[in-house]
Amino acid sequence: MASKPDYIRWLRGQVGTAPIQLNFAAACIRDGDRVLLQQRADHRAWGFPGGAIELGESAAEAVIREVHEETGLEVRVESLLGVYTKYQHTYPNGDVAQTITVFFCCTPVGGLIHDGDAETLQLQYFPIDSTPPLFNEQHRDARADLLAGRSGVYR
Repeated sequence: MASKPDYIRWLRGQVGTAPIQLNFAAACIRDGDRVLLQQRADHRAWGFPGGAIELGESAAEAVIREVHEETGLEVRVESLLGVYTKYQHTYPNGDVAQTITVFFCCTPVGGLIHDGDAETLQLQYFPIDSTPPLFNEQHRDARADLLAGRSGVYR
């Protein structure tokens, strides 16, 4: 089997665009009443920073790694917002997946915010109650739960 970073590419090589389950971790990074969002290169739309959980990695390890890769920030996981499991997503290239995402509330502890990696068009803090439209239902539901002050959500 391929190395960890190429796992999804390897899996897609086996099944093509057929539906699969993919596991992700995402970060809700707040600054007062604002939340950091990433404009994603794949959808050209906004969402919470995060990405795929690699083989052998915990969800918490994945969110710390992904946030650093996509934003330049070093974060500490503070709490679990929720686990969002019953969602189907079709990617711009036609791949279909049931996406399972663990959303964490995180606090920046270092690093400098930067954008411009291959997955990020831009990063910006928005008031949590007036964000731009988010790219999928999973991220919209997580935003609603964050805004309502819920935690430990499971869907």
